[in-house]
Amino acid sequence: MYEERASAVPGAVRWTHRPAPGDTPGLVLPDGCADLLWSGHELVVAGPDTRAHAGGPGGPWAGVRLPPGLAPAVLGVPAVHLRDRRVPLADVWGAARVRELTERVATAADPAAALDALTASLVRRSPPPEPLVRHAARLLAQGLPVARVAAELGVGERRLHRTSLVAFGYGPKTLARVLRLQRALAASRAGQPAARVAAATGYADQQHLAREVRALTGTTLSRLRG
Repeated sequence: MYEERASAVPGAVRWTHRPAPGDTPGLVLPDGCADLLWSGHELVVAGPDTRAHAGGPGGPWAGVRLPPGLAPAVLGVPAVHLRDRRVPLADVWGAARVRELTERVATAADPAAALDALTASLVRRSPPPEPLVRHAARLLAQGLPVARVAAELGVGERRLHRTSLVAFGYGPKTLARVLRLQRALAASRAGQPAARVAAATGYADQQHLAREVRALTGTTLSRLRG
């Protein structure tokens, strides 16, 4: 069973996954976010994805999904170094620094709540993402072309690309594709037919939508809709 709740971190989502006996791992789809995870025995960082991958085995898992651009400010690591990776937090910060944090979550009556509180504490002690990062994420989420985003921000496309690699883990065009995919999935799950989804979310046509869904997830929109 997968469940989402409000997080103490603004813009983030707290989630838990408790697999039933015999469940097979589901697909984790690219969404531009990074997650701080609790596997039941260690803290793990899940970097931003460029493609779908199978969820982790076993469980239960808990996580806090950080919005695009926030994780590097919290972790002190460029997001591009975590792209398409699942890394123990101890490998990022060192075992000594992570030992106390791990014990705090492991011994909590509610590990998911403890993980969320820990993440919120880390965010409060971290410098916020620079305004350029926040504005770029907002404009790309609205579906604006990269050239227009750069113009709106008053920067060149090369600078926007460099900033995006550090903040988001990939360039602005890739982030735009990922965020458009998420808008399309939301529209499809709300019951809109594929042709209307394509028109509403910025795809050239239904075939373009199908190709992009296949390229980013390895499957079809109808199967993802469930």
